[in-house]
Amino acid sequence: MNLITHLHDKIEAAGLWESYPVLSRNEHLKVRGSIDTRLYYVVSGTLRVYVVDEFEEHTIRFGYQGSFIAALDSFITEKPSDFYIQALKKTELKMISKAVYTQFMQSDAENLRLWHAILEQLVYQQMERERDLLTSSPLERYERVLRRSPQLFQEVPHKYIASYLRMTPETLSRIKKS
Repeated sequence: MNLITHLHDKIEAAGLWESYPVLSRNEHLKVRGSIDTRLYYVVSGTLRVYVVDEFEEHTIRFGYQGSFIAALDSFITEKPSDFYIQALKKTELKMISKAVYTQFMQSDAENLRLWHAILEQLVYQQMERERDLLTSSPLERYERVLRRSPQLFQEVPHKYIASYLRMTPETLSRIKKS
């Protein structure tokens, strides 16, 4: 069974979802400088996590239907985060606070094992992404993302995919045509 689905189902069975936010297209769930210690499950829609430097936006992650998303740095440290989380289209979520989630995770050893397995997957994915960005050509990054997340190209505007892949939209367009 998929770990994310399993975690969702356990939270659902325990009746722990606290609210069901709905975001309009381009609406922000979180903005820079805010603290957000909630964990969200994407029921439908698509979100992006990004940061802004003095010149441009840099897309870090996407959240799709059936995935969890959070400002993980703020979730962990309970401090303000530089991350933004924005809906790319109408997005329906389920939300659980860190306090309720932590209590649920600590209530059972199986829950903790599940959470640790999910975090291990996340860390591994981030390490793969960093390696790709540092050592792979734009074509290799595109091909790897296409294999790993084909839904990305149906759900997300190309300018955000290009940002995620650390290339210009024009480079992405050339790669897709070749």
